[in-house]
Amino acid sequence: MEIILILVGVLVGTLSGFFGIGGGMILIPILMFLGIDIKTAIGISIVQMVFSSLYGSYLNHKKGSLIVGEGIWVGVGGFVGGFMGAYVSNMISPTVLEYTFLALLTFALFRLFSAKPNDDETVKSLNSMVLFSVGVLIGVFAIALGVGGSILLTPILAGFLHYPIKKAVSAGLFFVAFSSVAGLVSHLSAGTIDLEKGLYVAVASLLGVFIGIWLKDKVSSSKHKIYLLIMYVTAMLLLMNKIFLG
Repeated sequence: MEIILILVGVLVGTLSGFFGIGGGMILIPILMFLGIDIKTAIGISIVQMVFSSLYGSYLNHKKGSLIVGEGIWVGVGGFVGGFMGAYVSNMISPTVLEYTFLALLTFALFRLFSAKPNDDETVKSLNSMVLFSVGVLIGVFAIALGVGGSILLTPILAGFLHYPIKKAVSAGLFFVAFSSVAGLVSHLSAGTIDLEKGLYVAVASLLGVFIGIWLKDKVSSSKHKIYLLIMYVTAMLLLMNKIFLG
């Protein structure tokens, strides 16, 4: 099992760096497919997200693709929401979590499909309290489901606020750093994380993150959008297989 977790970690880390996701939206269905229950999978996912998001945000900042200013406000909101979200997950049944996660993936797929890919560097500015409030709401919902929040934030930035897709991807991963750290603290205090399995996946994901960000910088925004859509559809199919076929 350890070898499988390491390979999964490299794969998920690559997807995390390339798509700007924490990795939970891919990791959780894979872990469930391997026979791990959703609440244990959520804990493992959060450990992996902390590692991949912090390292990935550092690399994106070095490359100049991360806009830190506005990201701080939405990130702090995500930290507050993420801390609350861990407790929400303990009050919701696994079945409800699975169906909510499927609905979340469907929403993200729709928003990304309608977003127009572009390489324009111009980014709209928003009121800091609006960003903070958005961060809180996404943080609560995302951490309760074991995903970092970029699954919602990236489509909102690209589909509603017209961020360039690559900038939205970097901002999404930065948001994950805040929400996942908060989620990790609260899950550890609640004793709901399999830390050993989580570390196998998390450490292996660092190599994948490096590869993923390198690949992201090599493709155009239009191709990047196509790859994003393929990734969302794949995650949906994995989850639907688990929910409807067991």
